[in-house]
Amino acid sequence: MPIDEKTFVKMDYTGRVKETGDVFDTTVEEVAKEAGVFNEEKEYKPMILAVGSTQLIPLLHDEIKKLDIGDKKTVEVPCEQAFGKRDPSLIQLIPMKEFKRQDIKPFVGMPISSNGNTGIVRTISGGRVRVDFNHELAGKDITYEIEILDTIEDNEEKIKGLIEVYYGNHDLDVDKTEIDIEDGVAKIKLDQLAGFEQRPLQEVTLSKFRVARETYENIEEIDKVQFVEEYEQPPKEEETEENTDAEEVPEKLTDDE
Repeated sequence: MPIDEKTFVKMDYTGRVKETGDVFDTTVEEVAKEAGVFNEEKEYKPMILAVGSTQLIPLLHDEIKKLDIGDKKTVEVPCEQAFGKRDPSLIQLIPMKEFKRQDIKPFVGMPISSNGNTGIVRTISGGRVRVDFNHELAGKDITYEIEILDTIEDNEEKIKGLIEVYYGNHDLDVDKTEIDIEDGVAKIKLDQLAGFEQRPLQEVTLSKFRVARETYENIEEIDKVQFVEEYEQPPKEEETEENTDAEEVPEKLTDDE
C-alpha cells in the first residue's frame, strides 16, 4: 500500500553525523555496538512511526512517503532542517560563585539545566563557567539510514507504538498495556509499573498528552483518549491441605500416672 500521511510504518533507522560518520541514534543493536554507543538500558527494536507526525524531522517524513515496504534509503539532512545552526547567544558565561551558592562542583562535560533548557559545561577558567545551551548536533549536517519494514493496520498496535516513542518510561512493559477502543474512545490502561513513576507529575502528564494527541490526530477512528488507572488487591493465597497439616500443633501429652 502507498505510504501516505497518517500511515503507520514499522522502520529501522540510524542517524549519523555526516562529517564524521559518528552514530548518534539507532534502532539497531548491532549498529550501536559496532559504533561504541550501545546502551544497556535501551531496548533496540524497530520504531512505529505515524507519517506526518512530530516523531521525526519533516524532511524524513517527505522521503518516507516516496518509499515502499522493504525499501532502504540514506537521507542527507542539512543542519538548517535538522537541529538548526549554532546560536552564539545560547553560550553563557556563568560566575563560579553561582555554582558554589548551589553547592555544585562543575566539570567539563557536565550537563546543566536552567529554565527548562539543558546545556553542557564547555570550559572552566578565571572563575567563570562557559555553558553551551545549543543542541549537541546544532550546526551539523546529518544523515539517516532508514529501512521500511512494514505498515501497521491494527489500531491497538499503533497506540502501543506511540506509547513506546512518547511515554518515556523504558521500564514499562507495553505488552501488559490494555487498550479498549469503542465508539471513538480509546481507553488505555498502562502496565502497573506506570503507577510507580519516578518522574515529576508534570513530565508524566506531558507524556500522556503526547500519546493522546498523536493518537487522535493520526488514527481516524479515534477522537478521544482516556488513561485509566486501576489498583486491585492481589488475590490471597489459599492454604493448601499440606500447609495446614504442617502448621497443626499436636495436643500436649499428659502423664495421668
